[in-house]
Amino acid sequence: MWGAAEAGTVSEMTRALAHRGPDAEGSFAAPGGVGVLGHRRLSIVDLTGGDQPISSCAFPGRAIVANGEIYNAPRLRPVLAERHSFRTGSDTEVALHLYAERGAPLVEDLDGMFAFALADGPELLLARDPVGIKPLYVGTRDGAMLFASELKAFPSGTSDVAEFPPGTTYTSSAGYTPYYRVPDPQPLPHDEGECARRVRTALEASVTKRLMADVPVGAFLSGGLDSSAIAALMRPHVEDLHTFTVGVEGSPDLSAARQVADHLGTIHHENHLTPGAVIEKLPEIIYALESYDQDLVRSAVPTYFTARLAAEHVKVVLTGEGADELFAGYRYHRDLPDGPSLHADLRRSVGALHNINLQRVDRMTMAHSLEARVPFLDRAMIEIGLAVPAELKLAAAGLEKRVLRLAVEDLLPAQIVWRDKAQFDEGSGAGDLLAEWTGATGGAVDSDDYRRRHPGTVLRSAEECRYHELLFDAFENPGTLNGNVGRWAERPDLTLDGGGS
Repeated sequence: MWGAAEAGTVSEMTRALAHRGPDAEGSFAAPGGVGVLGHRRLSIVDLTGGDQPISSCAFPGRAIVANGEIYNAPRLRPVLAERHSFRTGSDTEVALHLYAERGAPLVEDLDGMFAFALADGPELLLARDPVGIKPLYVGTRDGAMLFASELKAFPSGTSDVAEFPPGTTYTSSAGYTPYYRVPDPQPLPHDEGECARRVRTALEASVTKRLMADVPVGAFLSGGLDSSAIAALMRPHVEDLHTFTVGVEGSPDLSAARQVADHLGTIHHENHLTPGAVIEKLPEIIYALESYDQDLVRSAVPTYFTARLAAEHVKVVLTGEGADELFAGYRYHRDLPDGPSLHADLRRSVGALHNINLQRVDRMTMAHSLEARVPFLDRAMIEIGLAVPAELKLAAAGLEKRVLRLAVEDLLPAQIVWRDKAQFDEGSGAGDLLAEWTGATGGAVDSDDYRRRHPGTVLRSAEECRYHELLFDAFENPGTLNGNVGRWAERPDLTLDGGGS
């Protein structure tokens, strides 16, 4: 909170986010009553000494609270330690001292996923990572600015709640400043083999840096290309690699994941989805997700149960999100007329991930106090992925993501490398299960009547009406949801002027 010093309000907000940080909590009251920072901690790095807020020894009015991981902190820290006194081993403290030298532009030097608030006397700095892997929202109440990682944290009376833009900083003196846009790089040579080699090198580096943790790290494993590639690249670095998958009994994901786990020699865990378990947890899933979008809810269900399973064994997982957006993995990509149209849509897709698939991954994992990391959305990986000529990504003989397949084909069984793409809800069987329930007695709503009672809200199906009903019934302050629900299926005009939206 900034513009008021209501410690009770901040405490109320952090309690609503206890699932995101069950290991510790803390607050910092800025001098002069200008604001209060609150934090809930999920301990990943420096388990005993890294509690937040972290304050500065040299500047008593300066402190930071952060969500996420700074992967290049080990490289930045020794240089900063020559001029600054570190109090913890936390990667977050690196950002605090880097601010002392760079001010708000420090974000340009950070390699990671993050959302943070930094108090500096009367000044407030808010920042979010380039593509919005970690969430941040802002709102106002009685003239004060409130900010939080999830919509459910905002108390009654908060208005103008909006998502904080990815790749952007805000300071109380200068307002909002974008610092990142989805790149439009020069294409690599039109050489399939060379592109595959470049992709492999970038992906290996991205996976390796995301193993930074003082706790066990595992991997989601659906048996599809993306998650299988991530698990395969992790395997040489993680002696006891735990992998996790869920699905309806007999679903293709279960059998494919077992095949990959056997090939890699991982410690594999699986859970069978049942109609009863899914329906019982659906209100909780939708409340955690903070969305009623039909596609997002369908994919959130298996993610929720996979995260629940993983949290029993590890505290961090790597996932395959972002590969479809970089390498044209969705069915509709086959319908785009040419390379330039495809490239434009891929850039748009990467820039739109923050409130759809990345929101799903963040909310479903953090609902179980589990941190998810996404190697395909490393800045360098995005650059290389978008530099692969779009013509090489157009599906050949109906097979998408050929360059990515070639990049990892030596790591995995051929049946996995060349397996047809299936969306998570399809491969796990969750989509069919939900469609059946929302069309049956007990799960169905009168969609025409429901739409009449919610004018101005686009609800695409009876299934989506049911999700909307569950979400709005669960929220004490449902007004925060208005305008903040991302829509996966809505694609703007493919002419992209800029990027990173």
